Amino acid sequence: MKKKIDIISVGEVLIDFIGHEVNTSINRTKDYHRFLGGSPTNVAVNAARLGLKSVLVATCGQDGLGEYIVRKLKANNVITSQVRKSENEPTSVIFVSKSTGTPDFIPYREADCQIDKSQISDELLECAKIFHTTCFALSKNPARTTILESAKKAKVLGLQTSIDVNFSERIWPDREEAKLVLKEYLSTDPLVKLSTDDCYRLFAAAKTEDYIFEYFHALGASTICLTKGKDGVVLSNITCGIFHQKAIPIPDIKDTTGAGDAFWTGFLYAQLLKKDFEETITIAQKLASIKLQNVGRLPDDININEELK
Repeated sequence: MKKKIDIISVGEVLIDFIGHEVNTSINRTKDYHRFLGGSPTNVAVNAARLGLKSVLVATCGQDGLGEYIVRKLKANNVITSQVRKSENEPTSVIFVSKSTGTPDFIPYREADCQIDKSQISDELLECAKIFHTTCFALSKNPARTTILESAKKAKVLGLQTSIDVNFSERIWPDREEAKLVLKEYLSTDPLVKLSTDDCYRLFAAAKTEDYIFEYFHALGASTICLTKGKDGVVLSNITCGIFHQKAIPIPDIKDTTGAGDAFWTGFLYAQLLKKDFEETITIAQKLASIKLQNVGRLPDDININEELK
């Protein structure tokens, strides 16, 4: 069958209300601006902006914010046929502090975890190349069960699975459960993205790179990409070894929210183009650097493919 979908991105769709003042705590932030948010949503939108065919599998509420989400997705050429509107739960929202470091946030989770099996058909999986999700999406049922079953099916059908291990104890208080669920997802040999912040939160302690790579390789992942903010990126692949790449210096960081999603979209894009790991990381870093210089999402008025050249 012809693979006409590049990426199926599954998980949280929500509204990010991002604070208007930079590096101000939520407790002192007066004004918030509304942005389409959720890590898999950002990946789906960024992928479509790069000219890829991306499908978002997600659930929002049958409400004004849900209408806003679908409108924004369509405007960005994301395929929305698998976005379900729940009659019973409102759209999930997250309040985020605007930050040049790791932002503070308060989640109000409602519809985002109501992803059911009807949203991921075998036909959809058969015509796609990559199946991507996040730790956030796996933190609650019914989404968790739907995603785990679909990922295993995707693996059998020859898709490359992918996960952003964006663990936060505020989203998923039970660390041990999180590790068990991750173990199940990692049995599909996904491309794994995590940050030093994610690792600190997941293990509740600072761990060495060696520990992190050994831990995730042992669970079944061949390729692990660790992002370290201003300290660059380290990638470990069981066949090719370890790659280090310095960060692109950015004098004026406007907003870090979504930078990891921009990085990972660039990574998946480069992998679809069969680039080697060094070039893949470079493309990923370029996309993240564009994001860091803009508030909210990647800016509308640029040709991203041109910028990546």
